[in-house]
Amino acid sequence: MPIFQIFVAYILCRLSFGKKLIPHQETRRMLFHVILQLCCERYVLTLPTEMKTTDIRIYIKRLVSCGVLLLSAWIGTMNVSARTIAGIVLDETGEALAGANVYWAGTTIGCSTDADGKFSLETTKGTKKLVASYLGYHNDTTEVESSSRLTIVLVSDLFLDEVSITERRMSVLRSRSSAIATETLTGDELVKAACCNLSESFETSASVDVSYSDAATGAKQIRLLGLSGTYIQLLTENTPSIRGLSQSFGLEYIPGSWMESIQISKGTSSVINGYEAIAGQINVEYLKPQKQDPIAVNLYLSSELMTELNVTGGWKVNDKVSTGVLLNVRDMEMAMDRNKDGFADAPKTRHANVLNRWFVQSGGYTGQVLVRALYDQRLGGQLHGKHEDPYTIDLRTRRIDGFMKNGYVFDKDQNRSIGVIAAASYHNQSNKYGERLWNAGQANAYLNAIFQTSFDDSRRDTSDRHEHKLSAGVSVNYDRYDEEYRHIFASPTEVNSRLQNEVTPGVFAEYTYTYKDKLTLLLGLREDYSSRYGWFTTPRMNVRYEPFKCWTLRGSAGLGYRSPNAIADYASYLPSNRGYAVSKRLEQERSLNAGITSTFYIPIGNRELTFSAEYYYIRFFDGVIADLDADVHGIRLVNISETAGAKSYSHSWQAEASMEILRGWTATLAFRYMDVKQTTTDPTAGELVLRDKVLQNKFKGLITTSYQTPLKTWQFDLTAQFNGQGRMPTGFCIPDKSKQYYQAGDAIYHKWYPQLLGQVTKYWRTCSLYAGAENMTDFRQDSPIVGADNPKQDGFDASMVWAPIQGWKVYLGFRWNLEKRDN
Repeated sequence: MPIFQIFVAYILCRLSFGKKLIPHQETRRMLFHVILQLCCERYVLTLPTEMKTTDIRIYIKRLVSCGVLLLSAWIGTMNVSARTIAGIVLDETGEALAGANVYWAGTTIGCSTDADGKFSLETTKGTKKLVASYLGYHNDTTEVESSSRLTIVLVSDLFLDEVSITERRMSVLRSRSSAIATETLTGDELVKAACCNLSESFETSASVDVSYSDAATGAKQIRLLGLSGTYIQLLTENTPSIRGLSQSFGLEYIPGSWMESIQISKGTSSVINGYEAIAGQINVEYLKPQKQDPIAVNLYLSSELMTELNVTGGWKVNDKVSTGVLLNVRDMEMAMDRNKDGFADAPKTRHANVLNRWFVQSGGYTGQVLVRALYDQRLGGQLHGKHEDPYTIDLRTRRIDGFMKNGYVFDKDQNRSIGVIAAASYHNQSNKYGERLWNAGQANAYLNAIFQTSFDDSRRDTSDRHEHKLSAGVSVNYDRYDEEYRHIFASPTEVNSRLQNEVTPGVFAEYTYTYKDKLTLLLGLREDYSSRYGWFTTPRMNVRYEPFKCWTLRGSAGLGYRSPNAIADYASYLPSNRGYAVSKRLEQERSLNAGITSTFYIPIGNRELTFSAEYYYIRFFDGVIADLDADVHGIRLVNISETAGAKSYSHSWQAEASMEILRGWTATLAFRYMDVKQTTTDPTAGELVLRDKVLQNKFKGLITTSYQTPLKTWQFDLTAQFNGQGRMPTGFCIPDKSKQYYQAGDAIYHKWYPQLLGQVTKYWRTCSLYAGAENMTDFRQDSPIVGADNPKQDGFDASMVWAPIQGWKVYLGFRWNLEKRDN
């Protein structure tokens, strides 16, 4: 550039007058004149032919002064053109819109909002008009005049045309601004598979594993960072949901058609929601009445002859009040035995689930009341007609739960508010596993009162913005267990009954500091008192640093606690003849979770590649070890603290890349490696040995791809999973003629296996038809039930399941909704 070269010429001229560099004065003068002449000729400047050295000095100084002024102006222009604007996109109710498109009008320069609806974008010279768009909402164009933070509100498009041409947004969103590593599975992600319930919602997720917990009841479990769902805090609308007795089938109690989104937070989460997140936290958001269609129907039928009907609806009562109803009915009356072991592959099921929510918003006040009731029955075991005295499974559950939320914002400028959440549930079950009976009830009550305020000391100087947020409050949780566990022919003196109460009040505070969208620091502290275990402290820290716009670093560390339940936590071993040996008192489980995540946002053409790499470490200071190695026909539940040298820890590494490759075509590739170890007993030597945790996969690979036609008339989804090998317990016998296992030293491992699932969806204006298949590789575990030919012998065990029990499964579904109209 001219200014830069003039500046260089000036430096060379100054050097030419240096006596130390060129001692001869005439030589210095000639060199100076030549450099100046060349510079003037290059830029058509007039230079007098006769000039004294003093004149030349004055001339060049004036020239350089002008150049310096121009250079400063040019640099200033660069700074202005390179400044960044930030903001948030909301709907008319104030809810953040995740995945909204934000771009400069007439250009391809833009970005998508993160899971919190926030965005950050560099300005451009060509235009000041910023466009925000979101499917189902009117576009909004904002004239950007300053660098102050923007709040863009999109209004719902209630009268969509028959065909809308839209840009596709990513269906899995990762928050760029949150200090906690969180990914959100949106409604677009949930419809990529049949997703009949929460347990099937993670089939396209790289972070969460889903598998059967046993081969007789059909119960499923999830894993996060190598730990089972017992160590994941499962919430609905940020209130306790799946815990205690509901752990076995609670994932199936949340239908897929009811969910608006799922948030997955790895590592230590916020102390506001409690102390139980050891591996992480999963929160489910139900459909909101103010956003629901008046009527929506989802009908599903599978090749197993399972039928499911979901009916949802939301209505606006008046300008302040709205209500919604969610209904789910599921039925499967035919038992199948494809592997010919005499046991039903899945139990017969009857399930009914209904929810009603009321939403009130008036000024600064927001209130919600939600009530849900369900009934679930499962009949399985050996098929009748083939055995004189069949082994039967009969599980019946009745549950009612709900919550009430009240919030009031009394200072919008400082975001000062107070909120009170009250939740309660009652769970009753009568379970029969062959000759074992487990009858239990759990009552839970929860209260959480939160005060929040924030302040900004930047004094409207966006170039040096400091934000502070403080949340503090009190909470109390109450659990009452009434359990009876016995043999069907046991005498009254042999009945093992337990009545247990636990009350845990606590106080908490959480501070968040944000600096210029570059740095976010979240510090949390809880102090709780358990009527079972006494006082305990929960410190947690999450930090986010953005050295560049394309690179975000996150780190977390903190403690987590939970109160164990000897039967509910290990109910998957009840459909077996394993004997239970339990320590006299199970201690409170206490662990450290620490992790780091690095995320890159790499621009490729007009699109963006998201690549993340993460590592998490979990170590238990105390907790329960389920020792399956000590006795081939038993399970020992022992405390880490009472076993000298006992250890339990998990290492998890994961890398993931996702991108919209072409318009409408998205893809995700991920790989995770896990090293999960526990100290268990070597029955031969009678010594403790640190070894791989039983039935824990060593790795998981995932490839998902989805294509949506430009007019959104068709959508094609395909997912491939690669599940790693895992160790079987000591004493496990490989089934005859099975090639699914291998020997490694003195241990037996099952081999890795692939799975493939796909779905095709045809869209119309108000309805869609979808068809898909699961387990298209037709991989099935050989003899998933050990000793199935004689369930009364000691070796009978349905808990050694690590792969699909059923082969190919195809399904067909239909969705229809009545469009929402303006009142």
